[in-house]
Amino acid sequence: MPDLSQSDPAKVAASRAAVALVRDGMKLGLGTGSTAAIMVQVLAERVKAEGLNLRCAATSKATTDLAESLGIKIETLDEIGWLDLTIDGADEVDPDLHLIKGGGGAHLREKVVAMASDRMVVIADPGKVVDQLGAFPLPVEVLHFGFETTRKLIRRALDTLDLGQTEVLQRLKGSDPWVTDEGNLILDLHLGVIPDAHALARALAAIPGVVEHGLFLGICDLAIIGKADGTVVELDRDADIDADRLAGEGD
Repeated sequence: MPDLSQSDPAKVAASRAAVALVRDGMKLGLGTGSTAAIMVQVLAERVKAEGLNLRCAATSKATTDLAESLGIKIETLDEIGWLDLTIDGADEVDPDLHLIKGGGGAHLREKVVAMASDRMVVIADPGKVVDQLGAFPLPVEVLHFGFETTRKLIRRALDTLDLGQTEVLQRLKGSDPWVTDEGNLILDLHLGVIPDAHALARALAAIPGVVEHGLFLGICDLAIIGKADGTVVELDRDADIDADRLAGEGD
């Protein structure tokens, strides 16, 4: 088992608070990314210590490999069916608990799993809490077929929404294209700010070559923000989120 004492204390705190919501017999969705990886380690500790009987679906091959290496059996989503709870990280969280996800390239599977859950809980450090989405590049998973055409259509949609100076860059892994677990490519939209996330989500979804985008709107039920001192703040959609205050508390 990896040594959690060497991990970011804010991420560990958020992970422990989220895993405390897990009950024996639950059907769980396990997210992807650096914070979700810590959560999986914390979950494995509980499974080992308490003998929890869980059924878990993973949102990526990386999470599957990690979970199984720690003794957590992973099943497919179709084998399990509907989930009680999904715990995942986020790249940005706004005051309405809208998210940008996909920094780890798994937002397609993450969205499928989250939407197949009674409840989605996001874990993050204070730096992920923002007043308005957009500083983090928005990932868009696209098909190989017609790749450049899809990129042009995305640029056209961004121009129509009058988003100002933007960049649409292909994500690479080293010098090679980043290929998702589903065999697709990723375009990262460098927008700076997203004034109307719902309008952007609709515009991207209407482009045939777009498989899925990283805007998670109205999906997250609870955000648990861990702080460096080991405490957490729980945010729901009715919370008054002060991103600057939370960021300061995380120092």
